Amino acid sequence: MADTPHIESPFPSSPVMPKLFDGGKTISFSCHKGIGCWNACCANIDITLTPYDVLRLKTRLEMTSSDFLRQYTVPYELEKDGIAGIKFKPVEGGTACQFMRPEGCSVYEDRPTACRYYPVALISMRRQDEYTDTSSYALVKEPHCKGHEVERPLTIDEYRQEQGVAEYDDQSRGWRQLILKKMSSGPTIGKPSLRSRQMYFMACYDVDLFREFVRSEGFQNAFELDEETSRQVMEDDVAMMQFGFRFLKQVLFGEVTIPTREDAVRVREQRLRELHELQIKRRVYDPADEALEYI
Repeated sequence: MADTPHIESPFPSSPVMPKLFDGGKTISFSCHKGIGCWNACCANIDITLTPYDVLRLKTRLEMTSSDFLRQYTVPYELEKDGIAGIKFKPVEGGTACQFMRPEGCSVYEDRPTACRYYPVALISMRRQDEYTDTSSYALVKEPHCKGHEVERPLTIDEYRQEQGVAEYDDQSRGWRQLILKKMSSGPTIGKPSLRSRQMYFMACYDVDLFREFVRSEGFQNAFELDEETSRQVMEDDVAMMQFGFRFLKQVLFGEVTIPTREDAVRVREQRLRELHELQIKRRVYDPADEALEYI
């Protein structure tokens, strides 16, 4: 139904939705060195990373995004045969985070969104007939965690401010909307092709490789970027990441915000006609392939 919401939940294994709260909900929590469960979470990780998490960490470590992805992450399916997410890769032969130290997190100032939020979980929802997502929060209570036993009342909004998640949420909003739109669309846009899945992964997570793609002759011949936009995306990783979200909305969902060159449009139309004829002959149709044919 058109008004059925899609929910991005951090509790994928549970068929029961957690109780949802707004930012005014008062919680009591503290995580600090010396608490009985210190480093317990970091010793057994299952941490999904956002594109902005990757930018912050690869910059801190002075690595390319490609190298960071290879060394510190593993991909996983957000949905079967669909787009991919990434998670932290634990230490070799174990379950601990590669950045865990006895004194705590070695990248604490640039720790991922999921680490900042814990024990609060962000729940994003979007209805099929809406263009923006809405956010609620849930509280995660795990048996090992002693932080809930500390008498330290504060609201979820105060906790979010303390943990610095507002910037992370703002920078990841376009990415969350892509996921919610794809999942709420379901079969209406078809199963993503290998090419579209690869494009999604590159534009979201591998900003340095995506920059090379935007520099390429094929991209420059197909799209028309003004001088200021071109300068920003070439010089600034965050600008390039946000541009990548725009690009994916255009090629996957037809939300046109990046001008295309007229000659490229004519060539694309011809290629689409040829593709349609081939698909009809084969009785195969994948809208995701069509969306990417003008790249």
